[in-house]
Amino acid sequence: MTTETDLTLDFAGELFTIKPGETFTIGRDGDLAIDDNPYLHRVFVTIDFQDGLWWVANVGSRLATHLTDRSGLMRATLAPGARSPLVFPESLLTFTAGSTAYELILTTTAHDYDPQPHRLPAAGDTTIAPTAFTESQLLAVLALAEPLLRRVGTGAAEVPTAVAAARRLGWTQTRFNRKLDNVCDKLIQAGVTGLRGEVGASATNRRLSLVEYAVSTLLVTASDLTMLDREARSNAMRLRDESDEGPATGSRR
Repeated sequence: MTTETDLTLDFAGELFTIKPGETFTIGRDGDLAIDDNPYLHRVFVTIDFQDGLWWVANVGSRLATHLTDRSGLMRATLAPGARSPLVFPESLLTFTAGSTAYELILTTTAHDYDPQPHRLPAAGDTTIAPTAFTESQLLAVLALAEPLLRRVGTGAAEVPTAVAAARRLGWTQTRFNRKLDNVCDKLIQAGVTGLRGEVGASATNRRLSLVEYAVSTLLVTASDLTMLDREARSNAMRLRDESDEGPATGSRR
């Protein structure tokens, strides 16, 4: 039997009800045992009820986690050792470990803030963004965020490599990298961290940070995936037509 102060956690459709007096753990060996990801702490996040509110604590030693209200209006970063109350009726808990991004939904009536109604934009527009993005820049983000967005808002997904993302769009690698750089530069200027791309692991971290930010702030949503499908289909048809035409000086084969 649930009570008014219970908290509901949704991870990829798997629901957990947490009651006051309980401490719920998330990690490889937590009450929510996410998966066998060696980059994830055995116990990474704890959730418990204190002083009339639910609190989320990062008890790990390396990874950060993020809390965002479901409307994408406010986002808090919890570094190792930090904790924060859930002041919204519905919050997203997001984090990355290795090459995998995770998203959970936390719902409770024990909160002290009701966000103002937030009208979502039409597909292809940005909701929360420090500056305007072009359609091609959003397409680059969508190609990276697609696996997580296809999980109906919650779950875990591997973030594609830059090579795979460019192939999904039907773009050259140079074009994809340029658009990704443009997006990251705009976000860095707005104060978003973790997006400075370098060689090696830092390039992977940049993609992970971008996907986590874009999904949790509603920069891109599942409704925008039609734009990605349209771009991929258009470029596939163009490449097929070019192949059918054959060399300019020769006959069709």
